[in-house]
Amino acid sequence: MNWLFSLLLTVHILVALAIIALVLMQHGKGADMGAAFGSGSSGSLFGASGSANFLSRTTGVLATVFFLTSLSLAYVASDKPKTTGSLMQESVQSQSVPAAAPAAGDVSGSPVAGGSKAQDIPK
Repeated sequence: MNWLFSLLLTVHILVALAIIALVLMQHGKGADMGAAFGSGSSGSLFGASGSANFLSRTTGVLATVFFLTSLSLAYVASDKPKTTGSLMQESVQSQSVPAAAPAAGDVSGSPVAGGSKAQDIPK
């Protein structure tokens, strides 16, 4: 099961990097306005109309793959055997803690330290 988690995590990271690259390659809606006044270039790698369709569809497909790998990683990570309690509770229960002996000067046997103000409170 460990190899499946590693494979899914690798695909997940690669798809995330590809989505970042594709989003950065796309131009915004305001980019055409700048090209009309001569301040930007209107040519692109995939053509004027084909670039938006190709990049948008590829981004959509990669977003779907990213979503599916996210769900798969969550399923694989939670598919571990369930135990009752935690390891910390089991280790505490397995150790026996001896009861603390009262201090030599403490006649009442209370666990309050000798210099505490709690002893001054009337009972």
